[in-house]
Amino acid sequence: MSTDTTASVSTHILDTSVGRPAEGVAIQLAARSGRDAHWQALGGSATDADGRCKDLPALPEGTTHVRLDFEVEAYFEKKQADAQQDAPANRDSDATGVFFPEVAITFAVKPGEHYHVPLLLNPFGYSVYRGS
Repeated sequence: MSTDTTASVSTHILDTSVGRPAEGVAIQLAARSGRDAHWQALGGSATDADGRCKDLPALPEGTTHVRLDFEVEAYFEKKQADAQQDAPANRDSDATGVFFPEVAITFAVKPGEHYHVPLLLNPFGYSVYRGS
């Protein structure tokens, strides 16, 4: 929750290749106070069955920039393994792994504001926006 002196952040992930939430994606949160400051790792969480990450750490007072690191490689590897299990004819395909192993999103914040930043994800592209 944001206060007069801090901002707050939430996110969710939708896998647009299947039109469903992306469950089990690890997300790390970092913050800095000023454009030239060093990033401070704050911790992380993982998406739930609805693709939401509801328990990200609070931002420290004075935060001006936030970085969300979405660790999507394991999610896509599991998805590929499940697909291969369901379709044995594809097991010997020449798939060479994950194109985007991680997605890092950096954005500016202001005290007193809440920032919901969804990730729309597919194996070969992604998009983000400021939600509500």
